Amino acid sequence: MEIIISNSSGVPIYEQIKEQIKNKIISGELKTDELLPSIRSLAKDLRCSVITTKNAYEELVNEGYVKTIPSKGFYVAEINKDLAREEQLNKIQTLIDSAIEIAKLNNLSKKELKEMIDILYEEE
Repeated sequence: MEIIISNSSGVPIYEQIKEQIKNKIISGELKTDELLPSIRSLAKDLRCSVITTKNAYEELVNEGYVKTIPSKGFYVAEINKDLAREEQLNKIQTLIDSAIEIAKLNNLSKKELKEMIDILYEEE
């Protein structure tokens, strides 16, 4: 499982791990009941502490994306796709709200902002 950690992002490492695993689950890259790497194995691969990976897994369990089976490991839980989508839409809305606020502070018109979004969206 590929996870990319940035030490300069300002986001805690456990949060980066959690979000990337969550995104892989939502996108279907990780399937329901798929075994995740052990805490120790993931920590070794990412060159971080086992406490960091443990915290990421615990948050994923608490949020319902991962389940733990004692003596077996961590597995992808069956998720409610509608709730997961709603969570992602809320994140998008928050980011758009921030972009609009910055645009207004810089006297950028709605048309110019839409044009920027169109250009950036097409680049993907």
